[in-house]
Amino acid sequence: MNNLDHTSSMIRFTGRIALLPEGARFYWPGSFAQVTFTGTWLRCAVTPALVWGSNSLGLVVDGRLSRIPLTPAQNGQRLDLLLAENLEPDPLHTVMLFKQLDCSYSYTLHGFSTDGAFGEPPAREPLRLEFYGDSVTSGACVEAVDYVGRTDPCSNDAIYDNAWWSYAWQCSRLLGAECHLTSQGGIAVLDRTGYFHWPDGIGMVRTWDRLCYFPEAGEYTKWDFSRFIPHAVIFALGQNDQHDAATDSNILTCNDPEHRREWKEAYKGIVRGVAGHYPSGTPLVFITTLIRHDRCWDDAIDEMVRELCAEGLNAHHFLFARNGDGTNGHPRIPEQTEMAEELAGFLRKVL
Repeated sequence: MNNLDHTSSMIRFTGRIALLPEGARFYWPGSFAQVTFTGTWLRCAVTPALVWGSNSLGLVVDGRLSRIPLTPAQNGQRLDLLLAENLEPDPLHTVMLFKQLDCSYSYTLHGFSTDGAFGEPPAREPLRLEFYGDSVTSGACVEAVDYVGRTDPCSNDAIYDNAWWSYAWQCSRLLGAECHLTSQGGIAVLDRTGYFHWPDGIGMVRTWDRLCYFPEAGEYTKWDFSRFIPHAVIFALGQNDQHDAATDSNILTCNDPEHRREWKEAYKGIVRGVAGHYPSGTPLVFITTLIRHDRCWDDAIDEMVRELCAEGLNAHHFLFARNGDGTNGHPRIPEQTEMAEELAGFLRKVL
């Protein structure tokens, strides 16, 4: 049996992942570890930290997508998980283990083992994209395909969530790009707004530069932006921003001049912070989604983009064909694919 420690250069890590002495800690959705090997089976050692919901680890074995369910009884336990078995021993196999959901759990990967030999990790894609967004970017409720164009199932407990099918990861695969998803369901721009960590209301103003970004996962830590320099950054915020966390009501609007000014200034502060870590001229693309929402947020983004361009930033506003009018619920796989294809076409022109 061959073992591969989490510190090995033969593991490809993608995403905002903390490389700690005890293991590689995963926080953000879509972050993954990938290995190649010969042999008939592959196992991994992980320790999950579950917060809520029906959690799973995402798994891709030689291109086949599946998942490994996690149970409350496994919380905090070091697990020896079988990822693949009964494989042909000679071909080079590729396995990806990824974080399927956002803040409902985190986990620590300690290493891999196989009865064969590990190979060099898969090559990184030449193009790199970074996404800042909410539940749509995270792939929330995406697998509820019987609810296309409809509101979400009344009770789903995260069982339909899967970052693999988010428009962001689909778009990146269409473009042959490596991507980071800095996204969290329910998040808004400002603190005390949105649905993330309600009733506190943690906003993107507090999480955009974080590695560990939600309190249940441990102490807040800073992300080292030098570890990933994207060729374009996509910002997808504005869907949850009408919600006032303190009153639990949708009373906030960009039709109010004072709130519009506050929201835009906070959003621009995030964007300037992100752009300041990357080469001058990096495209900054702003979107919302197909979910029905008040057009005032898109109008405010229009203004903001013009103001950022006046500052010398390479800012763009992209609207989907059915922007803000496609569905009352989260986009399902076909709707996320629609968004991915349209956004990929736009990014090809921008890049």
